[in-house]
Amino acid sequence: MATATAFRTPQQLYIDWEQSHWSAHEIDLSRDVADWKVMDELDRGLLYFALASLMVAEERISTQFAGLVLAQDDEEEGSFLTTQLVDEVRHMQFYARFQSEVVDDPASIGRHVNRARQALDAPFRVIFDEALVGAHDRLCQDPRNRSAKVDFITVYHLLIEGTMGITTSHFLLGLLRQRGLLPGFVDGYSRIAADEGRHILYGTGFLQRAVAEDPSMAEVVRGRVNTLMPAIEETLTLPDVALDVLGVGPEALKQHGLTALDRRLKSIGVTL
Repeated sequence: MATATAFRTPQQLYIDWEQSHWSAHEIDLSRDVADWKVMDELDRGLLYFALASLMVAEERISTQFAGLVLAQDDEEEGSFLTTQLVDEVRHMQFYARFQSEVVDDPASIGRHVNRARQALDAPFRVIFDEALVGAHDRLCQDPRNRSAKVDFITVYHLLIEGTMGITTSHFLLGLLRQRGLLPGFVDGYSRIAADEGRHILYGTGFLQRAVAEDPSMAEVVRGRVNTLMPAIEETLTLPDVALDVLGVGPEALKQHGLTALDRRLKSIGVTL
């Protein structure tokens, strides 16, 4: 029998967080302003679409997270979960600052989010406005409900961050680094990706323990993944023009995201 992967504990992840502070308002965006003005329209279009999805994701997560803090199993887990909420707000601050200073579209965070929503389509609404909000509402109603906690962490850590988020950061950062563009955005987004890597470690470790303690929790994970899979696949399917900018084939994003998801499901002990 394969040995289960040993994940860092919430206390260890909290200590990691203390040692990795950064400020959304100290990232140098001066070169980005010049780069944005001379970027090709197709490049800017792809980045603006990605930025819209990131803004909506961070706003939803930062406002639909408190229930998980209430559902903490102990003080160590609660300490780490509180850092995640701080992280999500910091990410939202960075994206809003980039919009205001680089895209040269100054506005409140709320207005940025509302405009971003107009650029997104139905699969994002299914995932963020229906699945995430619904899972959070159920957890808030009964923070001691183990199934509700497993469901929320499946939506948030496993699917949103561990499948969609890592795919977006992998391809977008790869493109910008290859072209030497927007160094401030690359710096900030790299830090955001590191924060989210810490979140994913927590979520995957929690689900592994939950399934080991109660095998019926595997069906909760499996059911949620199967239900959201069509929407997840749609978000990872880009139009040809965007694929041309990225320089990848039509299945590249989907393959990357679903491979990562499959790897985590195996470590949790869940098969589809």
